[in-house]
Amino acid sequence: MSGIALVRKPGPRIAEGLVTHIEREPVDPERALVQHEAYVAALAAAGWTPVHVEPADDLPDAPFVEDAVVVCGRLAVLTRPGAPERRPEVAAVEEAVRGLGLRAVRVTRPGTLDGGDVLQVGRAVYVGRSSRTNDEGIAQLAALLPERQVRPVDLDGVLHLKSAVTALPDGTLIGDPAHLDLAALDLARLDRPAGLLEPEEESGAHVVLLGGDRVLMAASAPRTADLLVQRGLDVTTVDISEFEKLEGCVTCLSVLIP
Repeated sequence: MSGIALVRKPGPRIAEGLVTHIEREPVDPERALVQHEAYVAALAAAGWTPVHVEPADDLPDAPFVEDAVVVCGRLAVLTRPGAPERRPEVAAVEEAVRGLGLRAVRVTRPGTLDGGDVLQVGRAVYVGRSSRTNDEGIAQLAALLPERQVRPVDLDGVLHLKSAVTALPDGTLIGDPAHLDLAALDLARLDRPAGLLEPEEESGAHVVLLGGDRVLMAASAPRTADLLVQRGLDVTTVDISEFEKLEGCVTCLSVLIP
């Protein structure tokens, strides 16, 4: 599989990014930029063509581009982030996806939706009910995706759904059950394997699907990476430690568009 990797460079104010469930740590903007460049290079090496959204140096959380748009086929659902200070991030993302020929629609008030709360697995679309995504936002997404099975999932102690769970290439869900409403995931249906694969490290719950048996993970989860290699996956790891200090993970730094 190949396609477009939508990304956005971190700016000099990234250290001011929002944190919700973790203690704030100092973030090095220069190191974050180097790590971001290596992340983008890893996507390119896997066959994904990087397309950079216009930089936004005055918006600290802008590199977490996944939160601004949900792409399903040729439809780009522009979100309305739950944090008001992040809403200006969406305009440049809209320009980028329209430039790629996608049809763009918007989540509107009073709905709120962060793309990090949306996990697509086959025909199922799991959406975290979080401090950033409300019931109206979930309802609007369901109306925009009538052919998909949109399923709300309550969260506990994490920023976004994909902070707690993602999916492997065969559809197996990997995540931390302590943060999830397992009943909402309905693991026995929708061709999901029974149960939930638990990562060895918290950051091991975050997997980007690169196509085929290839996945991208954070270097902070080496034991989980080894576990996935034992399952036959081709694992690439990248150091994103500066972004992890802001509750970021490998999924939120890009939007892959096949």
